[in-house]
Amino acid sequence: MRRLILAFGLLVFPVLSTTPISAAGLFQVGENAPSFTLTAITGETVSLQSYRGKVVVLGLFHICEPCMIQGSALQKVHESTQGRNVAVLGVNSSGNAKREVGEFLSSFPVKVTYPYLLDPTKVTDKLYGGGKFIPNVYVIDQQGVIRWQRVGNMDLAAADVIVAEVEKLLASGNKM
Repeated sequence: MRRLILAFGLLVFPVLSTTPISAAGLFQVGENAPSFTLTAITGETVSLQSYRGKVVVLGLFHICEPCMIQGSALQKVHESTQGRNVAVLGVNSSGNAKREVGEFLSSFPVKVTYPYLLDPTKVTDKLYGGGKFIPNVYVIDQQGVIRWQRVGNMDLAAADVIVAEVEKLLASGNKM
C-alpha cells in the first residue's frame, strides 16, 4: 500500500506543482527561456526574442479541455495587463494544423485576443519539455529569464496568481 501511495504521489505531484521539475525536462526558474520563432494563427511571424524588455506570459497547450481552461485564464491575464509592458502568448505546441487550432480556439468560452502561435514541428515541446506535462505556463522577465512556472491544470481563478507574478516583475523593474 505504501508503494502504491508513493507511486501515485510521484505521478501526481509534477502535474499539480508550481515548481519546475528538472527531471521532467522542464526549465527551472532562474534559467533563460529558450527562444523560438513561430507563426501566429493570424499569419504574423512572432519571435520570443522580440519581446525582450517586456514581461512575457507563455502558455504551451495542446487541444484538450484543460488547455482550453488555461487558455481562457491567459485571456483574463491578457485583459488585466493590457497597456502595460506585458505580452501574453499561447502556443499550440502539439503540431496541430491551423484549421484544428482555429476550431479549438472558436470553442473557447471567451474570445482569445492574445497571439496564439502554431508550432507544426513541435519545437516548443522539444525546447520546453512540454509534451510530458501539458498545459504549462511560464512567466518570463524583461531579460528573458524564467521567473515562475505552472505545470498542469489550473482554473480561471489561477489567472489572478499569474497576474500577481507579473505585477511583482513590473514593480521590481526586474531587479531580481
